[in-house]
This record gives sequence, C-alpha cells and structure tokens, in this order.
Amino acid sequence: MMLDVSDLATGYGRIPILHGINLQVAEGECLGIWGHNGMGKTTLLSAILGQLPSTHGRITFDGHDVTTLPAHSRARQGIGLVPQGRQIFPGLTVRENLAMGSVFLGRGRQAASEEEILNLFPRLKKLLDRTGGLLSGGEQQLLALARCLSGKPRLVMLDEPTEGIQPSINEEIVEMLARLRKEQNLTLVVVEQRREFIASLAGRVLILQKGQIQRETSPQGLLDVAEIH
Repeated sequence: MMLDVSDLATGYGRIPILHGINLQVAEGECLGIWGHNGMGKTTLLSAILGQLPSTHGRITFDGHDVTTLPAHSRARQGIGLVPQGRQIFPGLTVRENLAMGSVFLGRGRQAASEEEILNLFPRLKKLLDRTGGLLSGGEQQLLALARCLSGKPRLVMLDEPTEGIQPSINEEIVEMLARLRKEQNLTLVVVEQRREFIASLAGRVLILQKGQIQRETSPQGLLDVAEIH
C-alpha cells in the first residue's frame, strides 16, 4: 500500500473541515476523489502533504508513519502535489520553474533531467526562456505538472487540474499520466469536479461530501447522473 489514511481529521483553527477520513491507495493505482466546491477536497490533499496539521488520525506513506512530518520531509519521501490554481512562479522562466521542482531533494534523491521532463512535455521545449506569467492557462498547468515530476515523486496528487484549461490540454494530461502509470508505476490521487476527467484515469472514485467520504463508486458509476447528487 503506497498511501494509507486512517481516521484523519483536520481543520483551520477551531473550524473542523475533515472528519474521520479513511482511504488507501495501492502502488501504481489512480484514485479519484470527487466532490462539489467546499466539501474538503483541497484540505484533504493539504493534510496528506503536511501543509495542514492533522488533529486526529494517522497518515502512512510506503509503510512509514508521516503524520507529524513537515511538508518538505514528506516531499523528500516522494509525495508530490500539483496545486489548484497551478501556483507557478510568474517571474521565473519555464526552465527556472522546472528547477524549483527539485530544490527540496535531499541526499540520495536525484532529480529528473531537463531532457526527461521535456520528453514528457514537448510543448514546453519552445518556452524554456519564457517567464511563467506569459504562458497560457493550459501551458501553466503543464508547467505545474512538469515541475512536480522534476522531483521524481512516487505519489502525485492533482488538485482540480482541469480548472480553466482547454479540452486539448486535458486530453494531453490524461495521455501523459496514463503513460507514466504504465511505464513508471506512478501512483496518482486526482481531485476533480469534472467527472469525465476522473473517469478517464481512475480505477475507483471516492465521493467526498461535507468533509466525509460518503461512499466509493466505479468510474462508470461516477458518470451516472442518477447516482451522483
């Protein structure tokens, strides 16, 4: 099991957001998490990465308890996040943004080479010297994903990756992630509102409502309008 979250609770100050979250993700699996705005999806990813402390429960990554570890330590162990809104560095070039994806790596961890990343994202080759703020929304999303992969994570969590992105870029992301799962056994957690995007990648989907996992469904079940409210 690559990721095991047990009875997790967290929130902001005295405001509780997540209650008793339990989920497991096997190595090489893609787990989808679907829910409307305000249901706690981004909070869940922040807690798994360590950006938000847990108030209860346990988080285990690759057999190691990481519940109390800071975010940079979890990143060094191989947990990567492509955040909502992309959060690239607008004043840095594409090449510099890519380099930032591996600055946290400690001894014994090797970053992906620029050549490796550009083979995955050929669209970025012509943009290496352009600043991030001048890229289109789709190009910025590709850069955010490429930056994450520069650190060679074993688990990649994507938070609303289709937000404000044209369909052609979404298709490119799906194809690339499916290829990485097949070739590198990459483990994925995809948080998204667009059901079609999750269904194209995930083997199973958790429905998150009001800070709790309501149930699990299949990709086909997620697309069934009568089943999803």
